[in-house]
Amino acid sequence: MRAEDAMKGLTLCGLTLFTFTGLGSAPAVLAWGCKGHQTVALIAEKQMTPEAKQMVQALLAGNPIDPALKRYCGDTVRDAVADASTWPDDIRGQAKNGPWHYIDIPRGAKRAPLSNFCGKDGCVTRAIEDELATLKNKNGDAGKRAEALRYIIHFVGDLHQPLHATTNDDEGGNCVPVNYFRRKARQHDHGYSPNLHGLWDTGIPERDMEGADPAEYAETLGEIFAGQIESWQKAGIHIEDWAWESHEYGEKTVYGELKPKIAIEPPVEVQGCTDDNNIGDRLLRQHITAGAAYQEKAAQVVEERVAKAGVRLAMILNEAAKTVR
Repeated sequence: MRAEDAMKGLTLCGLTLFTFTGLGSAPAVLAWGCKGHQTVALIAEKQMTPEAKQMVQALLAGNPIDPALKRYCGDTVRDAVADASTWPDDIRGQAKNGPWHYIDIPRGAKRAPLSNFCGKDGCVTRAIEDELATLKNKNGDAGKRAEALRYIIHFVGDLHQPLHATTNDDEGGNCVPVNYFRRKARQHDHGYSPNLHGLWDTGIPERDMEGADPAEYAETLGEIFAGQIESWQKAGIHIEDWAWESHEYGEKTVYGELKPKIAIEPPVEVQGCTDDNNIGDRLLRQHITAGAAYQEKAAQVVEERVAKAGVRLAMILNEAAKTVR
């Protein structure tokens, strides 16, 4: 399980910055970074029914985010849904919600009920279900329902990041040092930079965005996948399937396309990169590389995962709006 509350990761302007609060801490996990989460939210808005938009806008406007809260992605986002998409990372430390952002399915695991992989402190699939129940409760506290909405917007994005459903005793890829184009992997305090998780959160998506802001990227992805959106919608809401879908991409592309190949580790509980016989240092000495060929294949996965996350988020909110009357 990742020691997420020990360190706060900030993703600003395409750079991943880390501040440590204690020795031996492991990197926090912020799927897709600021721009990725905002893109998911903007795609979702285009697919929401008028009923869902009304519910979402009423909850967010009537129960605004505390203006005193430090927003790691900044406070310049004008769109309320995009702004809400990053809030769960802002309160990660005080809410101690770190485990809710991922589910640790080990590499090589055979498909089984997700409860087998959900830790004692929760996981992303259980969190989505719990927060959805709160959102649908029309007699519930409006503030709690607004918080549940923000969590759902964020967690559906998290679920579609392959490394939020895959681990190899490596903190979801945080302990995998990777040489990325001209950047050479090196040890940084108690972690590594660049690392595999950071590449999938920000490096690969933002290189693919080519300087576009989330609104432009959302428009581009909408055009690329216009012919597939209807089929995604017709497939219905299947959160467990979505988790295994992410895990399969983790196996096939995230780890499968790296050079050299990384062996599947026997599953053990880890709290940092020095566990599992110092996995971080062992991998650093393998000189793992992700260059242009890796970027091209990974970007295709990122584009589909972000687009699907947005469409599926809208599906969940559209359904929720039907039951809240």
